[in-house]
Amino acid sequence: MSVIFDITHTTHYTYAKPVTFGEHRILFRPRDSHDLRVLATDLHVSPLPVEVRLVHDVHSNSIALVRPHNPSAELKVVSMFTVEHTGTRALDLPLDPTAESWPFAYSPDDEISLYAMRLPCHDDPDGTLMDWARQFIRTDGPTGSRDLLVDMTRAIRASMQYVARDEEGVQSPVETLTRGSGTCRDFATLMIEAVRRLGYAARFVSGYLYSPSGEAGHLGAGATHAWLHVYLPGAGWLPFDPTNNLIGGSDLIRVAYARHASMASPVSGSWHGEPADYVGMTVDVQVVRRDTP
Repeated sequence: MSVIFDITHTTHYTYAKPVTFGEHRILFRPRDSHDLRVLATDLHVSPLPVEVRLVHDVHSNSIALVRPHNPSAELKVVSMFTVEHTGTRALDLPLDPTAESWPFAYSPDDEISLYAMRLPCHDDPDGTLMDWARQFIRTDGPTGSRDLLVDMTRAIRASMQYVARDEEGVQSPVETLTRGSGTCRDFATLMIEAVRRLGYAARFVSGYLYSPSGEAGHLGAGATHAWLHVYLPGAGWLPFDPTNNLIGGSDLIRVAYARHASMASPVSGSWHGEPADYVGMTVDVQVVRRDTP
């Protein structure tokens, strides 16, 4: 059964007095494919922009480059879209026989295409991260390549405390392990960096999370959400959300792919004025589900 989601994401910056804005980069259009179909999109910027250009970045994400009208004491970006989600299979797709057990090797062509997604972005000077990752390798028999990822996803959810954080940026994996806590982007980064060190290709995914009402709910709902994709030959890119122990399904609504969290900010840009002019930012995300007949 397919599900239709209506998403509204509002980002509102306010200033003590009118300031001038540089170009802003907005990630707003979902990544459609066989399991996620974009039905409608809309973007409203206040003050009205002087120019809007739609481009694709290096990862083929749809980007709106916006030059707001100057000067203004506020900048408000409202992105709205409707998608139809049929659910992403992750646990039952067959793997290539050569990739069923860890370790495995990607084909020469895949090695070239996946090279950047296998390179770690964070240092592990004393091997703390690698030691943590190795605990998911079985010592009593073969380690299933997908089983390792499932076990790591569940372990992060079971052992780490989710703590919301409004500040930009991401903790290093070692910092997340030391603290035992973090945000969804910290947990995604931890798992990405760990599996890359084990030879997997992994990428950061930014988007939205539907949290069912009347249940305990998912962690990280009500804002942009982060998880990861891991490439397994035969099954392709599979989604893992260590914040909620979600593996596939229809509750994860993807918008952007990136090698690192810093490359997937929903809204980024510059403004010019005195530091004291900045009052603050508010973000509101609404995800509404409509079941189809």
